[in-house]
Amino acid sequence: MGVQLGDIIPTREIRLENLANKRIAIDMYNTLYQFLTIIRGVDGKPLMDSKNRITSHLSGLFYRTCNFLSAGLKPIYVFDGEPPRIKKGEAERRRAIREEASKKYEEALATGRLEEARKYAQMSASLDEYLLKSAEELVRLMGVPVVHAPSEGEAQAAHMVITGVADYVGSQDFDSLLFGGKMLVRNLAITGRRKLPGKKAYVEVSLEEISLEETLRSLSITREQLIDIALLVGTDYTEGIKGIGPKRALELVRKGMSLEEILRGHGEDPVKIQTYYEAKDFFLNPKVKDVGELEWRDIDQEGILRFLHDEHDFSLDRIVKAMEEVKKKRPEGALSKWF
Repeated sequence: MGVQLGDIIPTREIRLENLANKRIAIDMYNTLYQFLTIIRGVDGKPLMDSKNRITSHLSGLFYRTCNFLSAGLKPIYVFDGEPPRIKKGEAERRRAIREEASKKYEEALATGRLEEARKYAQMSASLDEYLLKSAEELVRLMGVPVVHAPSEGEAQAAHMVITGVADYVGSQDFDSLLFGGKMLVRNLAITGRRKLPGKKAYVEVSLEEISLEETLRSLSITREQLIDIALLVGTDYTEGIKGIGPKRALELVRKGMSLEEILRGHGEDPVKIQTYYEAKDFFLNPKVKDVGELEWRDIDQEGILRFLHDEHDFSLDRIVKAMEEVKKKRPEGALSKWF
């Protein structure tokens, strides 16, 4: 889900080319959900190969990563590890939503309500072992480094920016700012013209750059206060307080009120308040690991053709064309041996 802070976070529109030579720690789970949601047929069914294995995630991941490399980006894909104990309630809530959406999808599909079917299919998307392993195999074949986080991928990506291993976190969510990530870039997986959920309208989605330092300065708050705002609005670890959105939460913390004072003022009991402080402590002290120097290797062209074309029925011409584009746009250097 991620915390919804878009109403108060200042952003700057950038182009993909602005990120040339930048190391971007990309939240793989976040990215794969985006591809699984967007890359579907009109009836909501994902792309599949001849063995009925989902390939939507591979399609999005391959062509988007080719775009990154063509523009000179240095992506790093970060996988989630063991979720923290405080996330158990949210995980169960999401599971229930997916199960209900799956039932509604089948009902809508059976009665020919294709638009509704597609909406519910998107809501029922989930990541299983096959999706994660196949995604990792693909990016490794593309020569892109992979990092397995001990816990939350967003926290690990933020730590990598803090320690200088990466320049940006790449994610749709704002959580990395709460974990201390200095720079965030959003919309990496979904730039271009996109349909608004549940509507017939379309919007242009552009890359957004967000600086934690600029955010705190413009809002006149500390990082701890930004965490308090997020907890009040609702995170993966807290439900949030009904009636409090980002602007109202910002107003309250600017008055100098502590998180406990605000929660008590809205009738929360000591046990509930304790869960908020556990979540705050996790944002301030997440479980992460130090990562040594990362290496971007030459692409395994034969491996890519075998994996995507031979195993998953991708168009040979399209695969070759995408890799040729990387070769054409990429300056001479580290990747010149690809072909």
